[in-house]
Amino acid sequence: MSMIVDRRDLDFILFDLLGMEELLRHPHFAAFDRDACTQMLDTAQQIAEDHFLPIAAEVDANEPRFVGGRVEMPEGTGHALRACAEAGFFALPFAQEHGGLQAPRVLHTAASGIFTCANTAVANYAFLTVGAANLLAAFGSEPLRRRFLPPMLEGRWFGTMCLSEPQAGSSLADITTTATPRADGTFSLRGSKMWISGGDQEISENIVHMVLARIAGAPAGTRGISLFLVPKRRVDESGAVGESNNIALAGLNHKMGQRGTTNCLLNFGESGETIGHLIGAPHRGLEYMFQMMNEARIGVGHAATMSALAGYRHSADYARTRTQGRRAGQKDPSAPPVPIVEHADIRRMLLAQKAAVEGAQALCLYAAQLVDRQEIATDADEKAWLGALLGLLTPVVKSWPSEHCLEANKWAMQILGGYGYTRDYPLERLYRDNRLNHIHEGTFGIQGIDLVGRKLGGDKGDALRRFAAQMRETAATAARQPALANEAARLVAALDQLGVTADTLLACADLPRRLANATVFLDAFGHVVIGWLWLWQALVAATALEGNPPAPDRLFHEGKILTCRYFMAHELPLGIARLALCATLETTSLDAPAALFAL
Repeated sequence: MSMIVDRRDLDFILFDLLGMEELLRHPHFAAFDRDACTQMLDTAQQIAEDHFLPIAAEVDANEPRFVGGRVEMPEGTGHALRACAEAGFFALPFAQEHGGLQAPRVLHTAASGIFTCANTAVANYAFLTVGAANLLAAFGSEPLRRRFLPPMLEGRWFGTMCLSEPQAGSSLADITTTATPRADGTFSLRGSKMWISGGDQEISENIVHMVLARIAGAPAGTRGISLFLVPKRRVDESGAVGESNNIALAGLNHKMGQRGTTNCLLNFGESGETIGHLIGAPHRGLEYMFQMMNEARIGVGHAATMSALAGYRHSADYARTRTQGRRAGQKDPSAPPVPIVEHADIRRMLLAQKAAVEGAQALCLYAAQLVDRQEIATDADEKAWLGALLGLLTPVVKSWPSEHCLEANKWAMQILGGYGYTRDYPLERLYRDNRLNHIHEGTFGIQGIDLVGRKLGGDKGDALRRFAAQMRETAATAARQPALANEAARLVAALDQLGVTADTLLACADLPRRLANATVFLDAFGHVVIGWLWLWQALVAATALEGNPPAPDRLFHEGKILTCRYFMAHELPLGIARLALCATLETTSLDAPAALFAL
């Protein structure tokens, strides 16, 4: 049994639930059919199990070191990433015109998740490079694309995103890095960037930084931010790598998890001129960067899901093989102990993990497929709707797995008892790795503000109402299935409360009061979306069972229906309660004076 992928469930979500074969029939994805997708997933699993998984504990225990102004790290990191690149995974989602394989984004997300599940810290380098390359492909000039894209898609050069600064954190309106025009059309950058994942290393030939900075005279706030491509080593017009671009590694940040990924403080222009290339138009940098940030938010949510998947599979395996105690009501001390999976509370914790992991997996892959559908849509109204739906769901995709798949890792550790806290098993590392996803690419609170302030408020709730109607259609279909009627009714009740609460928030003219409820609303909305995805999965499973499948498939599909029951009974009511709380426009957090927390 693989500990880094559940291929049966992955195939179910991709093909049975999302119907990816219909997507593959579009001419844009002509190079891929189901067999080709299967081969790519097989290859990803093989590379991940041969190169990523064996070094996961090593890169955690031997995190990168700052020695003589350079980064030192285990050699296995570079070997794993080269194997990944040589198999085409850096190039997988890119257009053929840019040297890519032009695969669906949903396939790339699924394959990348296998690497992430095996070794998040090493997979991060590929994840960041693909994101930076996508940004360049979308908004960079043709000369810049010709010069920088090929080595990035080949995995010879890596990429990063440089947003935060020591004094500004998540408040991008307060960044102070400057970009001064040079006579040749390039810019000279000066400033510092903090918390830069993959910001320095000696694995790749070069690093392509995507940097937010201000041009002199730019408007204040976020409206005055521009985006620049800034290589670690300068690159001439032929694409040859030259001298240092004077980006100084000022230090490494040491994190509780994902330790194998360098996390850096970088100084630009400290010891000489740092030259950058403007991406797109001046003062539109944040608009462009949001593409990478939104893409990264889906990736971070999926990374949280995959850390939880690894924990779930390890804890399920342990529960089946660890014997302890006897069944409830069995008093005979001479009776042999039973595997702990026989105890109801162990099964409760396994169901909690299964519900979170498989629900979140469906959410992340659904969002990735929305990206594909938007790309190939020819009808303007459909393209606009898919973009609005993706925008509405992106805060959920980032936040719900980061919160509840972390909780799943907690249950995995609990099942192992004392062993869960030791390095004999990977559970404690998976938990530490996953905790970082909660703040990567915007905290829970920032995502809540995005959902309530921008997405919900931006269109007065139109996208939410249309999406809710789509979820109601699923509930109406499920209501006709006797085995799912109760679960359908629970989803309808949740959607009713969602509508009431959303209308209340929209009607609230007091912005601080509205936003004080934003994070709780985001979490509750996520519960409703996951409830819908579970009901949808149960519907597909129920249809499959009508065909009288063989025993293993029957157990799989019955497990889907049972887990849907679990989520609707145990988890969805929590979302309904939180929605009801938000509908009161609760103000405790606003009423608490700052002085209350003085030490």
